[in-house]
This record gives sequence, structure tokens and C-alpha cells, in this order.
Amino acid sequence: MQSVEPTHVPTSSKAELYSLTSAQVSSVFENERDLIANMANCAALIYHTPPDLNWAGFYLLRGKDLIVGPFQGKPACVRIPLGKGVCGTAATRQATIVVEDVDQFAGHIACDSASRSEIVIPLLKDGHLIGVLDIDSPILSRFNAEDAVGLEAIAALFIQLTDIPVIQS
Repeated sequence: MQSVEPTHVPTSSKAELYSLTSAQVSSVFENERDLIANMANCAALIYHTPPDLNWAGFYLLRGKDLIVGPFQGKPACVRIPLGKGVCGTAATRQATIVVEDVDQFAGHIACDSASRSEIVIPLLKDGHLIGVLDIDSPILSRFNAEDAVGLEAIAALFIQLTDIPVIQS
């Protein structure tokens, strides 16, 4: 594994930032397929590369709940039921959800009161939900379709380059 220093590149477009982050993920994951190690490094790269984030991390599906995994940011909600909050809703729908204003999302779960917007990408392996990638920002309307495309590509890369064990619920 090569050492990769996450870098904020303030003059880059979102597409360039996500391309850079994808390249960093590929580099850090080189010769490493462990689930926890890759979640931890992926969360750190996402948290430190695009600007204006206050939380980036993973929740893994365990039974009918999402359980917090490796993340960067303040302590998080440990258990989120499927269908609850942005994470549980994205998991149930198996679709990315972009929330411009978390106060306008019915049932939003506020783990960090500083979060104002959120994007959640479901993690699917062979059509099966394994968890979600959750990213928060203290900025209203921080996320848009460009973020969704870039983060979905990173999530797909994570799935491709990581051994995902079969979890018994």
C-alpha cells in the first residue's frame, strides 16, 4: 500500500475532486481488500478531500438495522433502523438520497446538530444491500447531482476492491 495524503484542492471542480479521491482510494486499497481497513481509509479520504464536510463514514447492515462502521467526524448514532432517517431511507430504497436541508427531511436523525445537508449512497454487492456511505456537511445545499455521481463511483470502487464477507443476521 502506498501512503496517500488526502488533499483539499479548492480550485478544482467537483468532478476533478472526486476523480482525485477515486485515484487515492485505488492507491490506498492496492494489495488491501480488508473490509474494516478499506472503510477506514475510504472515510478518511472522503472526509479530507472535498471541502465543507463534517462527517463521512459507513453504516453496515446487520439484521434490520444499520450499525455505524469506520468514520471521520464527531461521534455518531450507533444503530439506525431500516427506513428511518436519511441512511435508513436510502438503504430501504436502495437509491442515493441528496438532502439539501436536513431540517426539511421528515424523520431526519440528528447525530451532529451542526449538519445542515447530507448525502447517502447505498452499498450494493451483487444486488444485495451491505450498508451505506453517509456524508454530512454544515453547509445548506452542499450536495447535488455531481456529488451523487462522484460518490457513487467511489462507493462502486470500494465494493469492487474490498472483500465483503457474508454477514449472518
